[in-house]
This record gives sequence, structure tokens and C-alpha cells, in this order.
Amino acid sequence: MGPEVPLLNDYKQEFFWKRFPQTLLGGPRLKLGYCAPPYVYLHQLLLFLTPCMLGGVGTALYQVGMLGDAYAATLSGGLMLAVAATLQTLAQCVARRSGVVQRLSAQNNILADEEEVEFSHCVAPETVRFIVPGKKFVVNVVLHTLLAGMLCGLGTWYLLPGSLSALYGGMGAAMPVFALSWVTLCSGEYALIVNTPPETATFQPQDTYEITALTRPLYILIFIAVDLVYRLTDPVNELRLTCQVLHVVFVVLPVLWALGTLPPPDALLLWAMEQVLVLGLGGSPMATNLRLLVMFLVSSSVPVSAYFIPSSLGVVLFTVAMGYLLSQDGSQLGALFGRTRAQASALSLGLKGLPLGLLFLAGAMAEGGLLHYYLYEPSAQTGINITQDGAPLEVLPSVRFQGPQAAVGYMLICLLLLCWGLREIQGVFLLGGTLRNPLYPRQTGCSQAFRRSCRGLRLAGYLRRVLLHLVAPFAMIAFLALDGSLKDLHTASLAVGFTRAFRMVWQSSDEALLQMVIVVLARLGSRGAPATGWHSLGTGVQLLVVGLLIDRTSQFISKLRFALTVIVTSWTETKQRRQSTSAMLVVNAVLCPLLLGELLLSALLSAPLLPLFTLPIFLVGFPRPLRSWPGTPGTACPCPDSVYYQQLSTRLASALRGAIACGALGAAPPGSHFLCRFQDRVVWLTLLERGYGYCTLNIKGLELQETSCHTLEARRMDEVFEAALVQSQMASPCRQMLNPHWGNTLTPRCALPVRLYSDARNVLTGIIDSHEHLRKLRGDYVKVLLWLLLQRCALRDRLTPQQLQEKVPLSPGANSSSSQHALQRDTQVSTHVAPSHSPSFSSSSSSSSSSPDQRGSLSSSADWLDDDDLFGPQVARRLAQPQERNFSLPGSVEVLSLYENMALSALPPLRPLGLGLPAADRGSGGVVHEATSLPTSHGHQQGQGQGQQQQRVSGPHSQLLPGEWQTAPLAPPQMQQLQALVPSDWFHFAVGRLLAAGGQHAVALLQEERDALELFGQVALSCLVALGLEAEMPSPGLVFRLYGGGAPWSEALDWLKGRRELHQLALKAFRYSFKLLFDQASLGPIDSPEELQATLDEYEHHWYIGTASDHGWQESVRQEKPFLFSLGHDLAMGTYTGRVLTLHEQLVYVGQVCAEGVRGQWANLSWELLYATNDDEERYSIQAHPVLLRNLTVQAADPPLGYPIFSSTPLHLACL
Repeated sequence: MGPEVPLLNDYKQEFFWKRFPQTLLGGPRLKLGYCAPPYVYLHQLLLFLTPCMLGGVGTALYQVGMLGDAYAATLSGGLMLAVAATLQTLAQCVARRSGVVQRLSAQNNILADEEEVEFSHCVAPETVRFIVPGKKFVVNVVLHTLLAGMLCGLGTWYLLPGSLSALYGGMGAAMPVFALSWVTLCSGEYALIVNTPPETATFQPQDTYEITALTRPLYILIFIAVDLVYRLTDPVNELRLTCQVLHVVFVVLPVLWALGTLPPPDALLLWAMEQVLVLGLGGSPMATNLRLLVMFLVSSSVPVSAYFIPSSLGVVLFTVAMGYLLSQDGSQLGALFGRTRAQASALSLGLKGLPLGLLFLAGAMAEGGLLHYYLYEPSAQTGINITQDGAPLEVLPSVRFQGPQAAVGYMLICLLLLCWGLREIQGVFLLGGTLRNPLYPRQTGCSQAFRRSCRGLRLAGYLRRVLLHLVAPFAMIAFLALDGSLKDLHTASLAVGFTRAFRMVWQSSDEALLQMVIVVLARLGSRGAPATGWHSLGTGVQLLVVGLLIDRTSQFISKLRFALTVIVTSWTETKQRRQSTSAMLVVNAVLCPLLLGELLLSALLSAPLLPLFTLPIFLVGFPRPLRSWPGTPGTACPCPDSVYYQQLSTRLASALRGAIACGALGAAPPGSHFLCRFQDRVVWLTLLERGYGYCTLNIKGLELQETSCHTLEARRMDEVFEAALVQSQMASPCRQMLNPHWGNTLTPRCALPVRLYSDARNVLTGIIDSHEHLRKLRGDYVKVLLWLLLQRCALRDRLTPQQLQEKVPLSPGANSSSSQHALQRDTQVSTHVAPSHSPSFSSSSSSSSSSPDQRGSLSSSADWLDDDDLFGPQVARRLAQPQERNFSLPGSVEVLSLYENMALSALPPLRPLGLGLPAADRGSGGVVHEATSLPTSHGHQQGQGQGQQQQRVSGPHSQLLPGEWQTAPLAPPQMQQLQALVPSDWFHFAVGRLLAAGGQHAVALLQEERDALELFGQVALSCLVALGLEAEMPSPGLVFRLYGGGAPWSEALDWLKGRRELHQLALKAFRYSFKLLFDQASLGPIDSPEELQATLDEYEHHWYIGTASDHGWQESVRQEKPFLFSLGHDLAMGTYTGRVLTLHEQLVYVGQVCAEGVRGQWANLSWELLYATNDDEERYSIQAHPVLLRNLTVQAADPPLGYPIFSSTPLHLACL
């Protein structure tokens, strides 16, 4: 779609311009879009002005001297309380009257987004319900009513003309403020008690608890509270100036609400707690709201407790201990007690972290206490005599930086330089992504060679980890314990400052090291100067101020880079250039000071910079938590492809532990975003939380079915990574040192070896349609089925009688419960099952991957029993069942799932697939090979259907297979024609291998009885005919249909479906046979029985052979089966495809995304979808942007606004 796609379609534009005046005024709907009587608008106008009129009564009585200010405010508040109670009572009565279900009128359009109300008269129920919708909860009715009265009373007192005149020094400035402020107050009252407007600052997708109605009253009360403090305390010039400014801001509050600059109450609370926790208490942003609340409450108690500790030594010991404990990951307590031991063993220190943590804690407390006790010297205030005419005027203390603390300060400077240099060389680029790191290896083709090339960097990373996590914290504790300002700790500012400093040592060692070095350099630069101003604050407060300045400065630079990227690319990227782009660029150039002011305000508030529709039109978004979304991470829009990200997430998290610890991902503070790329997979990482030796990640997987926008941005990602990590022979050495994509929002960081699945797809033209290969399919099928039947006998022979009775699963991957119930259903259908027969049988494609030395083992055969029902519900020939249970073979498929997502017109023709017709194929000579129909006769009837059946073989060997398997309705002449397909040499070879492997009674019986070959051959040929494979050369369509679990209908097929275990074995054998056909066509023929035996053992233990829609396929990916194979059909190209997944270690590219760019685009997404309701799938703001990666960023947002197909719960990684 071109760049001139409308930002909002015509309907949404009309909807927006109806909604925006309602937001601006606070709720009155003055533009409805349809004809309404005048009294509807008049009622809304009167209700809007009611607070002003009631407040005017109290104001007038105050001005004439009849009432004091408090009594006037009380009168106005009481009148407003009565009006609000009346309105809410009326709304509740109307709601109860209209609660009866009524027939919809025929002329109403129930599909309209907005209901068109038919008004009958001015006090009709529909009129009241339209103007005053009422509250959903009775608690809110009472609370909002009381709050409305209090707000009107306090507002009247806040806006008394006499007070405003005294504040501004005259009525000239007071009267405009008085008049316009009542508009703000009326909008707040209307939103609270009449009708809540839609707010542009929307944090929650749904206002379940009616919190939005409290937004405007909350800010009005905040302004009034500041004025109350000014009036009730001694006059202070700074407070007076603050009140003057706030009265002016109070006038423009409706504009700020309309622009979405002020957050709703829930976002405001979370943002305030996060800012205080991070900047004031030295903590980290938390992964969830609950963790944030708990950590905020616990952390707030530490400086309060430290303030009341009388001894400075006790303060040092207490703050060191609490700083260390609060910087740890509290979720690991569950791992220590075994509640989450599975995750803890993979991603955290587990039990071994407990003694190590106690050792660190004891060492830090001992160091801080001993240094403070023995080497601490209170700052002796050496004076400087300032004289005038020889007379001393004042003696000021001077800045002194010497002794042990100065030595530790020099050590901190050296540590900072070493840690910074060692971190820089870990990544691909240096100096913020501008210069390429010559020490970082280019891709060498395989992960093993890459690991060897990175040995030197790994050693440097280990050295940095030791310096940063072991040496630096103890050095910083020594610096703080020796500080002279500890003597003044019994002040609130110093108590907070030192509490924060001792926690930052552990919580974020690299940031604390930088802040302390800046303080040290400031002291070195002003040594000997008077200790006034900055130097009188104390070290704790200095560190707090430095931390605040560094944080806001870094945010300002990042927002400036994001704004410049949006502005520049709106012109340089041709597809982003609109007709209005030049005008917007001129406006930005003219209003450059205003733009810089917005950037500064956005940085000061730590709020996202919102590019409206991602155009160079910038607004200040409302402050919100760093996560940007209200819910707990982990919500996704799952699909069958989600399983690949599920397997990848744990492996990738393990690889990221070392990368974060050694600094390969840069500083990586909480709120950082990263993109990982491998083949067609795109992974979005968000760093949620970080502390001492741990970090918390959220891993999201983006869609694999790539759209055009997704493909364009993914291609640009590949170009960025290849330019950084792949050796190029064309570029000059000078250009190779520079980052050609420096302006892109994505900066490559490193490559990580990760064990994951690589996906290879092949077109099977020349294989599946080759007559030479198809002629071998029948013979291979009989061999494979005989082998599987022998495996079943050997597996049953290994079971003890107790296992046979209890039906215990034979391997960890088998599901005993589902297997037992499913096979018991089949035994109810049959009348020929011997009591000694076990329902268990062999297969392995859903089991865990076995080691190579287990190829000869058959224990994994039972893993084919799982919860998946491949053939759908069996209606015919079933006894009554209490419930339907799922049952499947790995390697089989749900037949309906093959085409469930396709249109009927897109299905392939039925005749080539042999649906209900004889299977046919056209040979090279034009000869058509047809499958022979099964004859029927009036012979013995067995269980289901009528037809001629085989003669059952008698003898001891007949007990090896269930009796019902020997009753196929096939004519003897037909069996004789196919008898040549039974390979006696292969059968005896397979029996001999089972005997050598330790078979007992059943294998010995097979060796003794020659008729066993006839028995197994009959069963194998019965399955071959039932599947329609009696033709010499089946068609490709029939092969594909059989592989998916379907077959041409016949009486023999009904017989086979009635024996579920045999049916699954038959389908499994066919899939193995096709995989044999594929391997022989690709790698060469299999000439010896030994090679065939080894190949089948490999399939059994290390492969899953099925289709990607199987439940067993997803389970095999989760269990990390080494290889997976599936057969597919490309309807668009008309070709058959083979897909092979291989589990091995590959390099995954990791790059960092501009965090402010992500927050800005997500803020626009929230505004555009939740307020403007612009949910058009082809809207401008979701189109591909190769520099901003706009489409990928929108996908990575949390649902319901984004649509990642996988999102992990917060993963806690140990990075010590």
C-alpha cells in the first residue's frame, strides 16, 4: 500500500471528530451524528454549568460578607451533593425500569457502532439514560456522589476571587483565571457524576471498575491540596510562586487531558511507585505490578528505619545488609524449596546460590563495619578566613579528599575504565554502534568455529564479571563506609541518599560505579574550595542527584535520536513520503524550540514521546511504567507455530545468561529491547528487571506466516546483521570499520550459539512422481509393517504379567491413561481378542530423543500412544461410551486438520487423490494402474460388515497377534496374487535380530513355527489392500492422501478402522515407507537387510515422521526430538514438498532496538486503537518501515493491541 493511505478512513474520521469534543469538554455529547431534539443539548449544557452555578451561590455570599470562606465552600458542596444524589438516584431508577428484556425495534441497526436513540420527550427514560448513564456498581454511586460534593466545595474555596486577587496582587489577573478555572472544574464534575468522557490517556483496554471517572477529579484535588498547604502554612516565596504557576496550569488542564499528557490514576500510581523505587530507593523496575507494590513497600521502610538508628556503625551494617538482600531475586526462594525446581535448575543458581549469597553478605557487612569502625574520620572542618580590611568575616569548611577514601576513589576510577573497556569489546560495535569492533570475529560458518574464535573475548568477559560483581561492590562499600557525611545521617535526605547508595552497589553495579566516579572527579576538581552548595549536600544526596541527571540525560538523547529518525526518514524513505511531509518538516523546523521543549518535558517526566500516526508530529505521552502495558507479561495469540518459540525460549534464555553477564548486550538496563533473528524466526526480548546476579526477561515470538510488511522489515533486519556479522569482500577496509546502518533503530550486538531447530523444505518433484520409486513403495511398506508387528511381539514379551495387567507405560513419553482407555474401546468392538493380549504396542516418534547407543532398544515403541485422536470420532460399530477420549500415533494426522484452514475451492481435485474411487496413476506408456476392488460374498460374518474373510491360521503362533486381525474380508485369489510381496528372507532376518537382542518366548516361537510367516504376511497384506495399495504403482495423490491419514473407501478399510491398534500400525508403516522412499531417492538405495534394520531403528528412536498439524509433532518439538519429517502439498504451485526439522546448534543474531523508539510507537498504538479505534489492518501506522521496524514493533506489543504468537512468562536468569 502506498504512502498516501489515509491515516483514518472516512467513518473513523467522523467518529473521531464526534468523540474529541466530548473529551475536551469532559463528557457532554454535543455532536451526535444524527438528528436529536434541542432539549438533549440543553439538558447537557445545564448539567455542565450546574457546579459553576452552585459555586457561584457560595462565592456571591462570601463576597457580600454574609458567609466566611469555609461556610461558603460548605454550602456549595452541600448543594452539589444533593444534585449529584438526585441524578444518580434517577439514573438507577431508570436502569431498573429498563432492565426487562424488550424486543428490538425493526428500524434500529444492531450492527451500528453507536446506537441511535429515539427521544420521545425531555424526561423520557431513554433521554435520562442517554444523558446520565449511571454507574455499574453501588459503591461507585456512593463514592462518586460524595466526591462530587467535596470537589465542588473545595473548588469554590480554591477559586474565591479574594484569594486569587491576593495571590496575583490584583483583580486584573485574577478574574480571567477565575472564569476559566470554573470550566476546568465543571468538566471534572461532569465526568464524575453525569457521563464519563473517553480519555485519550487510556492505559487499560477496559474500564472495568470505572476508574476513568476519577481521572479529572484526582488532578483537581492535587492542585487544591498544594494551595491548601500554601494557605495553612507560613508564607514561603517558593511555595507562592508554585501556586501562581499551578493556577495557570489549572486553566489549561482540559487541553492537557485532551492531548493525553496526564495519566489515568492506575498508570499514575504505578509510574510514581516505579520512579520512587528506582531513583529514590536504588531499586529496579519490576516485572509485575504485584512485585512492584511489594518491593516499593519493603524498600520504603529501609530509609525510615535507618533514620531512627542512633549509631552510624549500625546504619552502615543495616543498609549494607538490606541493600544486598533487596537486590536479590525474591522468586528464587520458591526454587530453593522445590516449588519451581524444574525452571530453577536450568536458569538460576538454585541451592548452590544460598551459601554463596550468605558468603557475600557476611563479607560485605564485615568490610563495611570494620572500615567504618577503624578508619572512619569525621570531616574535620578546616576553615578559610575570608577577610575584609583585616577583619575576619566568615569561616567556611573546605572540600577535603584525602586518606583511605581518596585511595578507594582512585581505585574506582580504574575499575570503571577497565569494566567499560572490557564491556565495549564484547559487542560487534564500539562507541554506541558507530565503529566496528576489530576484535569481534566475523561469522565463520558454524557455531563450533565461532566459539573457538571467541575464546579471547570470553576470557575478557570472565575478567569483567569478576571485576564488576566481586571487586567493584566491595570497593564501593569501602568508599561509602569511609565517607565523612555519615555523621549527619540523622537527616531525611542523607538517610534516603545513603540507603539508595548502599543498595545501588548491588542492584546495578555498573551504574553505581559511574555515579561514584563522577562524584570523585567533582571532588578532585574542587579540592580545597569552600564546601558550599553542591559539596554541602553529602555523598548520598550527591549520588542521588547524579543518578537522576544521568537517567534523564540519557532519555533525552535517546528521544532526540528517535525524533530525528522519524523526521529524516519521513523524507528519505520514498515509501514513507506523503504529500504533507514537506509541510510537516517546515513546521518542525520553525517550531524547533517547541519540539526541544517537548523532548525535555518528556525526558523529565520519563514519558514516551508519541509520534502521532508515526508521523513527524510529536506529543508528550502520559507517564506510565517502563513495561508500557498494564498486565503481566505472558499473554499471546497462540497458533501451531508457537511451539517452535516455546522450544527456543529456554535454550535462548540459557545462552543469554552469559551474554548479559559478560556485557555482550551492552549496559542492558531494565526496559531494554532486543531482536533475535534465525531463518524465518523473529524473537523479541524485553528486559523487565535486573538485580545483583540476576535479570528477568520476557521472550516473544512473532508470526512465521510473513506478510509483505513483515517480509520487508525482516529483509532489512537480515541486511543489518549481515553487514555487521558476515565478512564482506566488496567493501573497503575503511567502510568495513563503520556501521552502514547506524541510523537504524536496530543495532547488532552479538551472535549466540543456540541449540534449536533448523527448517529445510524440499520440492519432491522427481521423487513422489517417479515411477521407479513408486514401484518400490509396496514392497517397502510390507517390510516395514512386518518389522513393526515383530517389534510389537517383542515388546509384549518383555512385559511382566503385572505390567500387562496394569498397562504401565513403557517409556517416559508414553501416556498410559489415554492408551489404556482408547484401546479398551477397541477391544469392546471385537469378539476375538484373547485375554492375554496387551493393548500396548510399539512406536517412538513422540518419545524423548534417545542416545545413539539405544538404537537397538525397542522400549520407546510405546511412545506412540498419546492423547491425540487422529481418525476422528468413530460412530459406527461402537458400543455406548461415557465420553470420547483422544488416541493417536505420532506420525499420524488428524484428517480434517489437513484442510481445515482452506477454502473448498482451493482443495485439490478428488480424482487424483482416490477419494472413494479406485487409485489410478498414468504411467509413461499411458497404461492406467487401478486398485482392485475387494470382492464380497455371503460367507462368515465377523463383527462388522459382510464379506469373504481369510481363513484364520491355527497353531501356537496364532496367539502372537489378536485373532480379529486375521479376519480381513479378502478373497483367497487376491491374497495369492499379492503373496509374492511378503519377503521371507527379511522376515527371518528381523526375527534373528530380535532373538539376538534378547527375545524370549515369543521370538523363540516365531523361530520354531514356519507358519508364523504366513500369519504375519496375511495381516500385512490385509492392511496393504485396506489402504488401497494393491496397485503396482500408486498415484502421487494417493500417496499424499495416505500419508495424511486418509484412504479410498472400501469394505476392507472399514474392517481395518475397526481395529484401531492395527490401523495405527498400518499408517505408521506407510509413513516410514515414504520416508524410506525419500531417503533412497536422495541418498541412494538400501541394499542390505542390516542397512534397512539400522534405518528403521533410526526412525524409531530419533525421528518423528508425521505432519506439522499433529499433536505429536508439537510434543516432539517440545521434547526436542532430533529430527522431524512431514509431507505437504503446495496448492498454489501444485507441488508436493518435504519438510525436515533438524535440532542442532546454530548462531542466532541479537541486536538492540532503540528503547525510546519502541515506547513511542507503543504509545501511539495505544492512542490509535483505544481512543481513535483505528483498527484497520491496512492502516498507515502498521505499514512497513525499514528503519523504525514499525510493523514488527506493533506485533510485539502485548495483546489485545499486539499479536505475538508466543510470549513467555517472566523468566528469571542467574547472571552472576
